Amino acid sequence: MTTNAQTVAILGASAKPDRFSYKAFQLLRQHGHQTIPIHPTLEHIDGVTVASALDQVHDAVDTLTIYVNPLVSAGLAEAIVALKPGRVIFNPGTQSPELAQMLDANGILYQEACTLVLLNTGQF
Repeated sequence: MTTNAQTVAILGASAKPDRFSYKAFQLLRQHGHQTIPIHPTLEHIDGVTVASALDQVHDAVDTLTIYVNPLVSAGLAEAIVALKPGRVIFNPGTQSPELAQMLDANGILYQEACTLVLLNTGQF
């Protein structure tokens, strides 16, 4: 468990145990972070309420971790900027040059990394 608990939004959250976004959801919770799963059709994941869209997130978000196709996240760039996360993590396969450019333009830090690896190596 970490002493620097964060509020972490998970864009592309899943209730399927074989998905990396679900594994990140579980590991983030094990490390003491507050998780805000985001998915357009899910209502709950393991008892946690799921936000249907970024504009449904009303808490300050320290980290937004992305698990959606780059075309999806690029289309959500304005909503991501409006969320004002402290940082954005592009998990493998989610890198979006368009979104990265918009994050740069708005002073939002981002990194291309794996949330699971960051958590398991103490680098989160």
